[in-house]
Amino acid sequence: MSATPTSLDPRIIARGREFFSSISGESPSVFNKGWWTGKVMDWAMKNEDFKVQMFRFVDVLPYLSTSESLSRHIEEYFAGEDSNIPDVLKWGATKTKFGGGLVAKVLHKTIRSNIESMARQFIIGQEAREAVKGIKKLRKDGFAFVLDLLGEATVSEEESAAYRDGYLEVLDAIHKELDKWTPLDGGEGDLDWGNAPKVNVAVKPSAFYSQSKPVDPEGTVDGMVHSIEPVYRKVMEMGGFMCIDMEQLKYKEATVELYKRLRLKYPDYPHLGIVFQAYLKTVDEDVRLLIDWAREVNLPISIRLVKGAYWDYETVLAKQNDWPVPVWTHKPESDMAHERVARYILENHDICHFACASHNIRTISAVMENAAELNVPEDRYEFQVLYGMAEPVRKGLKNVAKRVRLYCPYGDLLPGMAYLVRRLLENTANESFLKQTFADEADMDRLLENPQETLRRQLENACRTEPAERDGLPRFRNFPPSDFTVPAEREAFPASIARLRAAMGQQVPLYINGQDVVTDDTLDSYNPANPAEVIGSVCQAGVAEVDAAVEAAREAYLSWRDVLPEERAGILLKAAAHLKANIHDMAALQVLEVGKQWDQAQADVGEAIDFLEYYAREMIRLGKPRRMGRAPGEMSHLFYQGKGVAAVIAPWNFPMAISVGMVSAAIVCGNPVVYKPAGASSCVGRAIVDMWKAAGLPNGVFNYCPGRGSVMGDHLVDHPDVAVIAFTGSMEVGLRIQERAAVVQPGQQQCKRVIAEMGGKNATIIDDDADLDEAVLGVLYSAFGFQGQKCSACSRVIVLDAIYDRFVGRLTRAAKSIRLGPSENPANYMGPVVDKGAQENVLRYVRIAEEEGRVLVKRNVSDDLKATGGCYVPLTIVENITKEHRIAQEEVFGPVLAVMRAKDMDEALDIANSTRFALTGAVYSRSPHNLERASREFRVGNLYLNKHSVGALERHAFGGFKMSGVGSKSGGPDYLLQFMDPRIVCENTMRRGFAPIEEDDDWLS
Repeated sequence: MSATPTSLDPRIIARGREFFSSISGESPSVFNKGWWTGKVMDWAMKNEDFKVQMFRFVDVLPYLSTSESLSRHIEEYFAGEDSNIPDVLKWGATKTKFGGGLVAKVLHKTIRSNIESMARQFIIGQEAREAVKGIKKLRKDGFAFVLDLLGEATVSEEESAAYRDGYLEVLDAIHKELDKWTPLDGGEGDLDWGNAPKVNVAVKPSAFYSQSKPVDPEGTVDGMVHSIEPVYRKVMEMGGFMCIDMEQLKYKEATVELYKRLRLKYPDYPHLGIVFQAYLKTVDEDVRLLIDWAREVNLPISIRLVKGAYWDYETVLAKQNDWPVPVWTHKPESDMAHERVARYILENHDICHFACASHNIRTISAVMENAAELNVPEDRYEFQVLYGMAEPVRKGLKNVAKRVRLYCPYGDLLPGMAYLVRRLLENTANESFLKQTFADEADMDRLLENPQETLRRQLENACRTEPAERDGLPRFRNFPPSDFTVPAEREAFPASIARLRAAMGQQVPLYINGQDVVTDDTLDSYNPANPAEVIGSVCQAGVAEVDAAVEAAREAYLSWRDVLPEERAGILLKAAAHLKANIHDMAALQVLEVGKQWDQAQADVGEAIDFLEYYAREMIRLGKPRRMGRAPGEMSHLFYQGKGVAAVIAPWNFPMAISVGMVSAAIVCGNPVVYKPAGASSCVGRAIVDMWKAAGLPNGVFNYCPGRGSVMGDHLVDHPDVAVIAFTGSMEVGLRIQERAAVVQPGQQQCKRVIAEMGGKNATIIDDDADLDEAVLGVLYSAFGFQGQKCSACSRVIVLDAIYDRFVGRLTRAAKSIRLGPSENPANYMGPVVDKGAQENVLRYVRIAEEEGRVLVKRNVSDDLKATGGCYVPLTIVENITKEHRIAQEEVFGPVLAVMRAKDMDEALDIANSTRFALTGAVYSRSPHNLERASREFRVGNLYLNKHSVGALERHAFGGFKMSGVGSKSGGPDYLLQFMDPRIVCENTMRRGFAPIEEDDDWLS
């Protein structure tokens, strides 16, 4: 798309100057320092710390239902702040000790009233009647409206239905008044300006379908259409206009498809629009493709172009996941894109109506001048600004362009506070046009200059840094999870699953000393969603095969231990490259063999890659001999060597990640491995053989020995030539391994080192001020992701009494909304447990839960799926559980969640710490004091604050204590030390009184 011709710049600047002149001396109320809001904005712009605390306080305010909680949060957020904070907050922070006094009550009421009035400034009404009244006032002032219902964070289909009904309710209220409204600016009938419907609503599609997700675009669009269509029909009945808002990038594809379906279904009704975001790097292509589609189907369309409201979210998300940043990283680039795309839309005005949404006077002026140069009729474009913001801009616009529409949020203050925070962040951002114009009083020429010039200047001043390297390798970064907004990523999974299906069912041999070994004893590994489907017939090792594998590993140790650490690390990096090149096939194998969902399976392989990359770097670091002391005439070096043969006994729940992590740690430290995978994931285990072959690992260093634990498990642990045992699994087996490893066998020459991760009974605490939009979804994912079969899964949720009913209500509704079924269908949230044995165990605990508590949710799959014989168990949530109950103490390893009530944080922490496990935990709270307290007193290996308790990355080195395990954290800086013995070599370098002089010998001075 071509940018605005530079020849138009003088006209754009001239128009902008006229615009500024027309609003000279005016300031938006949000920057009016005579009002409380203006003072807060002023302080926030001057003090970044206050800004963070203030906006967080605004966000939590609706949850502070008592004077005590309000008083406590004021103290936590503002006590100790400098004198530049508003007096009312300063007093509130210092007077909290008088929480029940009259002065404190008055202060608290004043604070709440002021902040709620801030929110109301941006919201046209909380109830339908109030919204209609506000709309009538706007129209009296000559402005059209677009109504947007707040509360788009829906976590269940019941909430989505309520959100839809909220639209229908306010539309009914408007409908009753519609005939009384005089058309704006000489329009006739139901049309303002002679061409635009009086009624205009904006809808956020993800709110209409709580199960929206990018991995399932087809199901997402179907769900959105089903729920939004009644609102659209009501809008059409009223002769109105509906615009489909664009939200986070993950919903973009579904949103565009939703628009197309509705436009095709109702081809004779043209008043349907869609939003595109100029901050997305794909905006040019997105708009071009939709306009091409409109011409192809010969239907007029309407586009609203905005800069974008989720810039921070998209940027942080991309950087956290190491995805390409999808938005422009310099604000002038978004301004350039808006001008460029706006011109393209105007060039296509014959088929596309344009709504320019911006407060930026340069942007508005550019649209006006482009439209004039292209001879675009006035009825083919309009301007839109946010209600409650930039009042001078909207007044100036109305005087010049006449066609101005205000985007009017409507609804409860609870979601309104989240909206308020977004608005405040926008207004106080350093690059905000409104801030620069009305608060900073920036130079007019600078504000109106071509954004290309602004970008050039910013890039000249930018500081460029190269990525850090260590030991010649790029800095470690976690392997990125799947980005399912990329169609190729979604298409890769079914293709890999189909490819694997065509080849599976074959015999899977052992692998000892570089050779395949076939045994008569085999065990079928099957698809838990359909046990009749055999993934592979896996040969089972007995005592003889274990002896052969240990002997091969012992022989290999004599040479492998002396291979340079850098060379051993290089093998790991080659193995990582193999996994990267085959990641979809590796993930698809887990989908079929253990029932992992697409994203969970990919994350498991990604974590295996992380272990290989991280431990390779760690071995290079640890492989350098370390000088000990600086005494003259002496040279002492500490270095490490591998302990010997390592037995690695792996679990099935993370069959690639944990297996590769334990195996690669042992191997890179110089220890050959005898690897016993879990029976249920033996085919994934065999894929690790292919990985090491591709990496060029010498024969005997890795030996694959699946087998029945009852036949060969104890023999492997007891073997006198095994020096290290790395285990992940149940507490019972882990304790048995430690007990047997402590017994010295005939011929044994070393004490055995046991590294064991043994599970947990993990709790999540929900504080009375928690953000329930996040907490409900976080607990749902932690408890039922991969069917609750993670050692880190949340199996207890401890909810403070004050918020108990609200949280439990939303959680149960959310649990009733998710889809159950085979994991290979990405629409399904929860699939089968891993095998028949796991199914029997979980069903036993479901019965215990039913006996001990009150069932809130018990959801089974459909009868059709039951008939397949799949290993399904009910998603179960029970309440009235106390810390004495078995269901609160014993590890279930399945989708059974106990809800526990606590009167306060003291009791919540007591309950959380009441088990013999200490692996993971989580706390959802917006109380700085309670978060800091939990950090000290919630005693687990991995604690997550305002995050779910599962999905640890290498930057979250993982592992627990008490009965959750013994040894150091996997993925941590001291994990490899467990596989090595330290040695010291000390040399006397003095000869006949003479010693070499070293540069750093300080004894000379």
